[in-house]
Order: sequence, then C-alpha cells, then structure tokens
Amino acid sequence: MRNDNSKIKVGISVGDLNGIGCEVILKTFQDARMMELCTPVIFASAKTISQQKNDLGMQLTFNGVDTASRAIEGKINVVNVWKETPNITYGNATEEAGKYAIRSLKAAVSALKKGDIDILVTAPINKKNIQADDFNFPGHTDYLAKELEGESLMFMVTDSLKVGLLTDHVAVKDVAQSITKKLIQNKVGIIEKSLKMDFGIRKPKIALLGINPHSGDNGVIGKEDDELLKPAIKEMAAAGKLIFGPYAADSFFGSDSFRQFDAILAAYHDQGLIPFKTLSFGQGVNYTAGLTKVRTSPDHGTAYEIAGKGVADAGSFKEAVFMGIKIFKNREEYLEITKNPLKKQKARSS
Repeated sequence: MRNDNSKIKVGISVGDLNGIGCEVILKTFQDARMMELCTPVIFASAKTISQQKNDLGMQLTFNGVDTASRAIEGKINVVNVWKETPNITYGNATEEAGKYAIRSLKAAVSALKKGDIDILVTAPINKKNIQADDFNFPGHTDYLAKELEGESLMFMVTDSLKVGLLTDHVAVKDVAQSITKKLIQNKVGIIEKSLKMDFGIRKPKIALLGINPHSGDNGVIGKEDDELLKPAIKEMAAAGKLIFGPYAADSFFGSDSFRQFDAILAAYHDQGLIPFKTLSFGQGVNYTAGLTKVRTSPDHGTAYEIAGKGVADAGSFKEAVFMGIKIFKNREEYLEITKNPLKKQKARSS
C-alpha cells in the first residue's frame, strides 16, 4: 500500500516476449528521470529482462524482488514471476510467448488487486497466441473487466483527443445487433464519469458517431441510427447530459468537429481507432475506463516486424506511464474533494 510520501508504484506486464514490449519498457526507464515520477515494477523474471537488455545492447541495472510489495524506490524492480528461461524468438507469434505474456499479466493484476502496485501499464500482447483453457478473452480490456470491479470501456486518449467505443472487439457484421439503448446509456455514463473523475472536466460534452454511413440518411441506409441512437440521445439530453449526435463519421474528424467535444463515442472499433491513431499515433494511450483501478497501455501492437532490432519507439509506452500517473492523481484529488463533509465531520467528532 502507498503512503502519502511514497512514489506511485507502476506495475508493468511485459506482453509478448517476441514483440517490442520489453524494448519499449526498458527504453522508457533507461531515462533516470522517470524514477523521480514513479517506482517501476516489471512482472517477468531477472533472467528474461537480462536477456532482453543484452540482446538490445542496452545499459541499465535493475533490482530483482520476489513480490511487488518489496519494490525499492529509485530502482527498476523486476518481480520474478517465473524461474525458467523462456525461448525468445523475436518476430514470431509462438504459443510459448503467449503463455508467458499471460503469466506476467495475471501476476500484475493480482498485485494490483492487493494494492501492492498503484496502477497497471500493459505492454502489447498477441490476441491469438494468448488463448488457452484458462484464458479465453479477446484482449486486456475483457480480462480486466472480469477481474476488477466496475464496467470497462476502451478509451483511447491524449490530452486533446479522447475516443471511446460502444463495441470494441466485435466483428463488423455483429456491430448493429450488439448495440442497445441500455449499452449506449451505460457507455455514455462511463465516459462522463471518467471525464469528471480521471480528467478533471466538470461538465463533459460528448459526441456520438452514427452506426451507418451518413448516420443512416433518415433511414435510407439503415434504421439503427433513427431507432436506437437518436431516442437514446434525446432521453439522456433531457436528463441533463451534454450528449450530441449522431454525427456522420466520415466527415466528423476531417472537418475538425471533434475539437468541439471533450470525448467522442464511436459505434465500433475501426470507426474510432482509425482516426484516433491517424491523428495521434505515437502519443496515444489506451485507457480502460470505468474500473476501480487504473490501467493504461500504448496505442500500438507487438510490432513483430521490428522486434529485437532496437529501433522501436518508446513514445507511446512512456505516454501510457505518464497518463496512468496523471489519472491516478486526478482520482485521488476527485475522491478527496467529493467526500461527504457530514461523514467527515462525524468521523472527527467520534
């Protein structure tokens, strides 16, 4: 557990060992100034991290520990999750690499739930080779939704652009039937609460993108926008939420309309992530909003094509660390200022 004077403990799962995960992690914390902001805790093994840094020709030292609770401030800490030496073959999607990615993730999430780390930053995984009898999830977000309290939402964020998804890892053919009035209201609620609590925005203004081209053109290109989105927006607006739309997605970003809103809620994965990554690739962060714990990750994948070559850009991973710390501090401040003053007074007098 963290006391008021200690640095925020950033827990890190290493992702696919054959990808660029370890490289961007080590490059991030090779900068000694990062130790002034936080205490990094990497879930892997001393042998694995040593092999990765040697393969990449990197110079840095780290502190091996048995548990995250023993992490030392001012050092890069590595929790020894496994003792054996995994076979690392950079650039290849192997079952073995997937197995160790999940072992790292599970250990990090366990530490997060116990309070041994304050936030979690996850390096990229391969969604196919992580599948196993005891892990049947399409990605981090779905697993964290099961393990942590709250309702999860994939929220792609920078300081100036924030895009949430109504549906995330859903096949395009299943998108329309997956969207319901209740889902829309839940996702808007999660975004609104996150903008207030995690980003300090008092009265969030949210845009909702249409499901069909041109938002259905009044039913000519599909009825979902008229039958689902418009009634939901009208009802939420009547309840005092600043929610607007549905907007035609093809012109929304190109016309700079997005700048008028604090967040955008896209109907499906590529509708939101293509413009987000085009506008902010390398600076964007994938944040899992709606949970009781803070988790961020970079906005890129395993990048097998450059793995092991030492050329990976650590910018997005570093931004994920910065964003996680910022959100954690914002939450602490929000919870402090929204405490019930009557309860506070009662506690003082008892």
